[in-house]
Amino acid sequence: MRITRRGILAAGFVGAALLAAPGWAADKLSVVATTGMIADTTRQIGGDAVEVKALMGPGVDPHAYRQTRTDIAAMTRADLVLWHGLYLEAQMEDFFHKLETRGNVVAVTDTLPRDMLKGHDDYAEKYDPHVWMDPKLWVFVSAHIRDTLSEKDPKNAGKYAANATAFIEGLDRLSQYGDSTLGSVPDEARVLLTAHDAFGYFGRAYGFEVLGIQGISTQSEAGLNRIGELVDMLVDRNIGAVFVESSVSDRSIRALSEGAAARGHDVVIGGELFSDAMGKDGTYEGTYVGMIDHNVTVIAGALGGTPPARGMQDKLSAGF
Repeated sequence: MRITRRGILAAGFVGAALLAAPGWAADKLSVVATTGMIADTTRQIGGDAVEVKALMGPGVDPHAYRQTRTDIAAMTRADLVLWHGLYLEAQMEDFFHKLETRGNVVAVTDTLPRDMLKGHDDYAEKYDPHVWMDPKLWVFVSAHIRDTLSEKDPKNAGKYAANATAFIEGLDRLSQYGDSTLGSVPDEARVLLTAHDAFGYFGRAYGFEVLGIQGISTQSEAGLNRIGELVDMLVDRNIGAVFVESSVSDRSIRALSEGAAARGHDVVIGGELFSDAMGKDGTYEGTYVGMIDHNVTVIAGALGGTPPARGMQDKLSAGF
């Protein structure tokens, strides 16, 4: 059954917000993207032929996010809705499956080869959704966005193809920067401990053991036993740095650091990483490339590597 404007109202999805939804530029393809990573990639590939709205801004946790009336209004008016999938937007999944009947809703991870995905810790037959942490995997997503834009707007297919080629070449450079910069971290220091398991693909790509206080989803609980186990590990293995995340409370990480200090072992907060959301809008860190550049540079610097102070392109807002 096709979901119409009247049907959406009748189903209780949205009220007056639909009538007050912001307008779109008539000469551009209107796109709504859930996360900042999808939105930025779509802007890079779409260029001046698209107008993109992101539902989730800096510091927003996609695992817990629920659509608002304004979001629903924007999505029902858009030419195209791009969501991540792989159970990242867990609280919105049912809504997207209903909206898919309109034919303009696409999960950007649909074409990722499943044998390249990591299993989900908390849900059987699901996958770790944090694929953007490996630029090589993000190439598949970028190509799918290119093809989706071209199918929806064939007159600009050539522009989308050229922009995607340039963007994907940038992803290759970013991946090489990760290899060389993180390769400078001593073997014994290659342990990345953060608030939740968002960095599994990152660790697999760059040879790091990755540990999270919470599981893959921020909705899982971090128990006292888990923190105690990690404190023991920090002390026993003489690990000197842990990391907070911009979209997750730092309470558990600070408890971990304090627990290690009580055992006579100093553990510093090595920096804030971008896990489920990018940096502030309008900054380099507020782009996909800048987000990963920041993470690579901060991790390498905190764990004994030798990264350039302002990252791959000398664009980071501050040194590590």
